[in-house]
Amino acid sequence: MNFRLLKILTFIFSFLFLTGFVPFASIIGPGVTVITSGSVYKATAQFMIDRTIKKKTGKNSLTLVKEGIDKKNQKNKFNDELRQLVENRIKTTRKKIDNQNFQKLVKKRINITRSIINLNNTTQ
Repeated sequence: MNFRLLKILTFIFSFLFLTGFVPFASIIGPGVTVITSGSVYKATAQFMIDRTIKKKTGKNSLTLVKEGIDKKNQKNKFNDELRQLVENRIKTTRKKIDNQNFQKLVKKRINITRSIINLNNTTQ
């Protein structure tokens, strides 16, 4: 009896896997959902949503989500590069302004010192 059952199951599985019975692969996901959650409605909804996405985009749902995440990461990478560029420009501009302010301060101190020295020279 067991040998006969094993023979039948082997024949069925070999038919499914060796003939390229494609719809079988698309039923595995909802089948797992039925087994784990016990809800036929969830499995049916999952199957129908996946088929609808495949018809509209030509991609399965996992590929579609992966591409969306990749696009978002690409935008974040662009934003990070832009932010880094702006920060570098701000630092460079601040250095230039600080240098100009320092030069103005030095000129002012020199003029004050000259005026003090000239006052001291005139009184002696």
